[in-house]
Amino acid sequence: MGETVVGAPLAAPASTTTFNNNEGKTMLPSTIRHKIYCRHQGVGQTGRLPVALIKKCVRAALDAEGVDAPCEVSVLITGDEVIREINCQYRGKDEPTDVISFPMLEFSSAGWTNAYHEISDPETGLLPLGEIVMSAPRVDKQAREYGHPREHEAAYLTIHSVLHLLGYDHIDEAELKKQMRKREKEIIKEIQKEIGF
Repeated sequence: MGETVVGAPLAAPASTTTFNNNEGKTMLPSTIRHKIYCRHQGVGQTGRLPVALIKKCVRAALDAEGVDAPCEVSVLITGDEVIREINCQYRGKDEPTDVISFPMLEFSSAGWTNAYHEISDPETGLLPLGEIVMSAPRVDKQAREYGHPREHEAAYLTIHSVLHLLGYDHIDEAELKKQMRKREKEIIKEIQKEIGF
């Protein structure tokens, strides 16, 4: 499953979904205008993932986590060969993977704090969260394996990666993984209610 690498290579209307944040409080849709760059590279026309869905999922995850500063996130959707090269270069694993997150910030623990307002880019006013690299062929393969639509898998991996950008991790395979999986399920459930995949 997706991995986090610190040190990344390198708006549209907010979500209309309501969420319970990680303290259990209902969050109204954000009016924050995040800048989300989403591009395909090395993926044929039929392999392209739905950009509008991916942007909606980035915004939904940020809203659900209570991120109240405008953020900048870049998403690269690519094929197995490009993600294999990135995985080899940054993680030392010479194999394709589904998704890799490159956070620009090191959060001391999972979750958002207002202290991050102070480190927004002074020129743009945006907080650079990082980059997500996703393999379109892996999205398709995993969707078939898990028996759900590719939109569900793309949404899940996007949410998973945004949580990594915000400091969540699952290296310990215990409590932190449980916390991250819980948040992923809560967020994707709300997305499913809204768009019904």
